[in-house]
Amino acid sequence: MKIQSEKRAKKRMPFTLIEVVVVIVILVTLAGIATPVYMNYVKQGRIGTAKMQLKLLGQELDNYKIRVGQYPSELRGLVENLDGHEKWDGPYMKKIPLDPWGNEYVYVVPGEHNTDTYDLSCLGADGQSEGEGENADINNWDD
Repeated sequence: MKIQSEKRAKKRMPFTLIEVVVVIVILVTLAGIATPVYMNYVKQGRIGTAKMQLKLLGQELDNYKIRVGQYPSELRGLVENLDGHEKWDGPYMKKIPLDPWGNEYVYVVPGEHNTDTYDLSCLGADGQSEGEGENADINNWDD
């Protein structure tokens, strides 16, 4: 009888400290590998979102010009009739979105790069112009 109870006691032994440490090391290693991959997907997703929003804003700006005859003086002109045009048939958008980093899009009419239309850009993750990498500007003239 005593032998059977000793076998049961051995089967029920908790994890040793070494086993717990090995499991923690494996988990930390996996997290160290997975986190940069995940962050890269997030970064690429934000850049893709900014590009898509620039295209959508551009389409609405073009719709505005077709109906009114000129581009609005500000992006908010797509939401409300800021310039007092009689031909304004809006709102063309419910609201002007912020870029994926929470900043406003930069709109210049007439454009410095697109002199016959407008310049529309997103300043990237740092919110500053002339950045590089993730902080690079996204715009409608470098397509």
